[in-house]
Amino acid sequence: MTIDTPWPDVISMATAHLSSIDPIMANAITRVGPCTLMPNPNIFESLIDAIISQQISVKAADAIMARLRATLPNRLMTPEALIQIDHEALRAVGLSTPKARYVRNLVEQISSGQLNMAQLSELDDETVIQQLVAVKGIGRWTAEMILIFSLARPDVLPVDDLGFVEGVREAYGLASRPTRKELLERGELWRPYRTFATWYMWRIRRMRLTNNIPLS
Repeated sequence: MTIDTPWPDVISMATAHLSSIDPIMANAITRVGPCTLMPNPNIFESLIDAIISQQISVKAADAIMARLRATLPNRLMTPEALIQIDHEALRAVGLSTPKARYVRNLVEQISSGQLNMAQLSELDDETVIQQLVAVKGIGRWTAEMILIFSLARPDVLPVDDLGFVEGVREAYGLASRPTRKELLERGELWRPYRTFATWYMWRIRRMRLTNNIPLS
């Protein structure tokens, strides 16, 4: 499902709406400042990055992505280029054995037509998630990140994301982490802009970590 409204206008509408219906969210928006979320339309590259990034640091993931890109013609991350890279070559740039298999499986599913990347933008959020989680190595969280960071979907609520959970805990002054049920209930207030509420909770979490302020 495509969004016809220009992205900067979506951001403006989202922040105005969230500020008007939730005073705590309004305070978070004031503290953080303008939303700078800018989706990357290269879904394939985002998926490869997501697979590589699982359970390792951002620095390590960036290094592996750079080495992998260096092996590709013109450094372009495409299914056509990666299908030429075998399992051992993927291992050589730093991917674990499971991750190398996940990358190969993703590329093979795209090349065979099992996963139609061009069609994803026309599908609703849950259908996109169903399509992506059918690929080994891609879970619901990864699919939700693709919805946010590549497909620019405005109403995604990744309730299993730890940064989001801790951001809510910090912003709303909660004594303990909110449950999945509590997050879903709270998220109802933020519709239809839950993506932006999530982004601001991530930023609140990052601000706390940057300032080294402990949660009580």
